[in-house]
Amino acid sequence: MIRDTVKAAQIAAMKAGDKDRTAATRSILAKIKDKDIELRTKEDGRDDDTILIDVLQKMAKQRRESIDMFESGGRTELAAAEKLELAVIEEFLPAQLSDEETAALITGIKTELGADGMKDMGRVMGELKKRHGTEIDMSKASALVKAALS
Repeated sequence: MIRDTVKAAQIAAMKAGDKDRTAATRSILAKIKDKDIELRTKEDGRDDDTILIDVLQKMAKQRRESIDMFESGGRTELAAAEKLELAVIEEFLPAQLSDEETAALITGIKTELGADGMKDMGRVMGELKKRHGTEIDMSKASALVKAALS
């Protein structure tokens, strides 16, 4: 379903003559195609949307890191281009949970697993990713898990 939405967005951007949006959607579709080629040789039990959300989340993370680096280096024009791409990528991602909602989920998983210290961080993170990986920014969740377990 996400795949079709991205293709439709690309066609609409091309018809509208929006070069930046067209370039961003082409980039997304190229990453999706790369993932399809990668998965030809191995069996992955996840459904298509879950795989595509994972690809989009990685792309968004890369753009955020690039924006930080460009802004710290004084390259505002490159940061602006990355922000445009990030905005397009985020359109296709499902809504992310807030920090409060994420903290509540972490508390529930922590209680359920009986986690009581930093030694249990891997188990909590693994369970959180398995249950809610598509709706949580795992880099933010990592800091919240550390805070909950310390």
